[in-house]
Amino acid sequence: MWFFLLPRGRLTVRARRWHAVLMLSASAIFSSPLMAATPEQLSDAVRTAWAAHPAAAATEQTLAAARARADAAGRPLYNPEIELDVDDEGQDRTTTAGIGMTLDLFGKRDARAAAGDAALALAEAQAHLRRATFTQAWLQGWAERQAAQHRVQLGAQRVALVKRFAELADKQFGVGDISSLERDLALLARDQTMAEQATLLADAAAADEAFRVVGGLPGRVPDSGTDEVPPALTLADENLRAVPEQRIAMAQSLQAERLVTVAASERRADPTVRLRAGQVDLGPTSDNVIGLTVSVPLFVRNSYRAEGVATQADSAAAAAELQLVSLQVEARAERARVTYASVRDAWTLWAKSPGTDVEARAGLLERLWRAGEISTADYLIQLQQTLDTALAGADLQGRVWRAYVDALYATGQLDAWVGFESSASEVTP
Repeated sequence: MWFFLLPRGRLTVRARRWHAVLMLSASAIFSSPLMAATPEQLSDAVRTAWAAHPAAAATEQTLAAARARADAAGRPLYNPEIELDVDDEGQDRTTTAGIGMTLDLFGKRDARAAAGDAALALAEAQAHLRRATFTQAWLQGWAERQAAQHRVQLGAQRVALVKRFAELADKQFGVGDISSLERDLALLARDQTMAEQATLLADAAAADEAFRVVGGLPGRVPDSGTDEVPPALTLADENLRAVPEQRIAMAQSLQAERLVTVAASERRADPTVRLRAGQVDLGPTSDNVIGLTVSVPLFVRNSYRAEGVATQADSAAAAAELQLVSLQVEARAERARVTYASVRDAWTLWAKSPGTDVEARAGLLERLWRAGEISTADYLIQLQQTLDTALAGADLQGRVWRAYVDALYATGQLDAWVGFESSASEVTP
């Protein structure tokens, strides 16, 4: 806060000129707002950023591997075997050829195929989480960058305003209108404002860095308008089953159930059938031979019961984990709804407040100043308060956007808002 002890009363010619400069500078603060970004522009930017990000390529390859494993799980378990046997004992010679194969009589292939599909669903849910996390981080980084850029704009206008005032104070001191103490106060206010602007610039640079880390290109993204905020949430569009953590928990529970079936089928031994035919030479005579062999493993030393017990315990744990995640997702969704509604209501009240209209506020101060009802110091103090309010509005606007993105994520609406396919297997837009 600045405190200037300048003379009150009728305005001098220099003060009138400075008043005009101040009014032009104050009105310029909001005369060049940022270009307003439409949801379509933001959605396009997010999809483009995801397609170009290394995480998208890694996710796509991970899904390709999961699809291949699911396909492998659905393949037949056993391949046929060809057997050729020659037995030569003195004048006796036996030559046979045969074929054999283990038969899947207890649905092992179907059980493994179902488990493979569940594993693929889990991989898709995890890919959905990576994409949604990227989208959330990108949009939040964008919102923070927009707020930082807006604060820099306001800070630059404030610096220009105070610099001009310091120049005027120096001129007034030169002609003896003010004391050296008053001139020094004006210079201190200028230096303080420049230091604060350096902090705003550093914050903007940090926001740019954070945005680049999540795949953003600061020079190629749409800007939000100075009065642009997202709409209210639509409860009808909520889909908590589409929340990434919920999808992962559901997929893990399904996979655990399928593995129970796999373990149960593994406890049943599959028979192996071999058919052979050939010729037996017994000296000068020969005869044909044909044979059938059936063999069945005996699960005596290891019945594979422990594996079944383990998978059942894993399934019960996954079901309990699903219930826990569902509670957490519901609680987070409610918190996100309340937070966004509260922040958006605060923004609405802030935007409607007459004290946030800089031009109207400056006009009122001008009339009071011309009438001699406030001093130059009072004028500048109240103008600074107005600028501080504008900076607070920039922070609040950024918080509204961040809360909106969090609410979209928590209620399962983020993919639909961005325009991604609902299926997590469609990683690329």
